[in-house]
Amino acid sequence: MSAETQEYINGMRPGPLTREIPECMRDKYTLVQSIMDIVVFVIVGIGKIIQAIYRTISGVPKRDLKGNIALVTGGGGGLGSLIALRLSRLGCTIVLWDINKQGLEDTVKLVKGIGGKCYGYVVDLAKKEDIYRVARQVDQEVGRVTLLVNNAGVVSGRYLLDTPDHLIQRTFDVNVLAHFWTVKAFLPSMIENNDGHIVTIASMAGYVGVAKLVDYCSSKAAACGFDESLKLELESKGIKGVRTSLVCPFFIRSTGMFDDVNSRFLPQLSSNDVADRVILAIRTNEPFTVIPGYLRVLLAFKWLVPWSVVSDLIRMIVPDAMPVHAPPAAAPAPPTPEPALLTKLDSRPMTLTPPARHDRQV
Repeated sequence: MSAETQEYINGMRPGPLTREIPECMRDKYTLVQSIMDIVVFVIVGIGKIIQAIYRTISGVPKRDLKGNIALVTGGGGGLGSLIALRLSRLGCTIVLWDINKQGLEDTVKLVKGIGGKCYGYVVDLAKKEDIYRVARQVDQEVGRVTLLVNNAGVVSGRYLLDTPDHLIQRTFDVNVLAHFWTVKAFLPSMIENNDGHIVTIASMAGYVGVAKLVDYCSSKAAACGFDESLKLELESKGIKGVRTSLVCPFFIRSTGMFDDVNSRFLPQLSSNDVADRVILAIRTNEPFTVIPGYLRVLLAFKWLVPWSVVSDLIRMIVPDAMPVHAPPAAAPAPPTPEPALLTKLDSRPMTLTPPARHDRQV
């Protein structure tokens, strides 16, 4: 496609027919052209909506994942390890990234225990250089990654003014900036081979703010925007073989992040159920997944009613997101934990809240 043709399609250059129209008639022609564009958009849009409804009713064929190399960040425990086990059963070679060495070793053993191939790499997702270095190592030692699951996440769980600056920084480094670096590391080969899938595990907190989660909600909102923009960018370039999926679950229990959340009316989700839903989204190339699905209605409700109603509803559903976290007191730093306690803390998955002893390092 020539540059002139591309500029014409983008509305930056008048077409040959437009140039032949007298100056006094061009505005009317442009108006008619705009109306026709809108009519065509509505017709095509209705067709796609009908097609989506039909696929929802009849079901979408599930693609075979056998032979894919799947990289799961935060794979040393929690949701990441469950996703890895399911992908392994479907024939994927698994690559796990986590800062937690013990958790990695445990998950690698689990995957190999069911007959799968699995490789674990200790990576600090808050460090760009570490991500790029290990990405090159994976490409050399395992092969080309075709399925990237950005799952790792951290949460501080305090009121904004009580949250140390370094925890806010780490929340954004792990929850969203790491997505930029992993995608920049693996997307070029996906585009070159016109084959790949990028999964962003975000949260409903990316669309709904919650007290004590200002940094977490902000980072997840950024992750949602990242996925949507990346999706549009790939489509605008005509890249059809590389797909993206955004997964937004409600609070998940048994992952170590929100086990103590005080939630009313909406129960916390089973991590196994969420893992199953993530796999379904991958196999059906689902672009946007809300878990549970009925929360889509609440998202629409949010923009239709006054803010005071939205605020009351959110505070009624989630009275306290992190009840176990009290504001840090101005007290001397706690004594160094015993060796046994250090081992226990260090063995926790990356997705857990940083230990309380770090709160006073600012």
